Amino acid sequence: MVYDLLPVLSMWFLLGFLFAVGYTLAGHAPRENIEPWSPLQWLLWLCCWLVTGAYATASWRRGGQTLGMRPWRLRVAATGGATLSWHGAWLRYAVATLSVAAGGLGFWWAWFDRDRLTWHDRAAGTHMVHEPKTTR
Repeated sequence: MVYDLLPVLSMWFLLGFLFAVGYTLAGHAPRENIEPWSPLQWLLWLCCWLVTGAYATASWRRGGQTLGMRPWRLRVAATGGATLSWHGAWLRYAVATLSVAAGGLGFWWAWFDRDRLTWHDRAAGTHMVHEPKTTR
């Protein structure tokens, strides 16, 4: 997840910039910040969550990997070998968000699960695959 933070942060910076430009064009002073806990700030956070989800789900659907999963040779696969659906990918992302919000409990759960599945893998019908190292 640390590796994926770099592309995600760049998307968040772009969104923040667009919100700041829109806020200024709406008549606010150029150096005025969006008010903390305001509906506009909540909308910005929702957009950040959605953009991050779009990045993750599109990556999982396209090749089963985000940029951060590639160096570790990890891939998300649907149980039974089927292609991961959009619904399954978004469900996996939503439950993973709850897992992180619970202090990572859903990730730690894999240590105790009989199939070594996290909460989001169990909910979405997915599992992680560790790809073998290829030699060149």
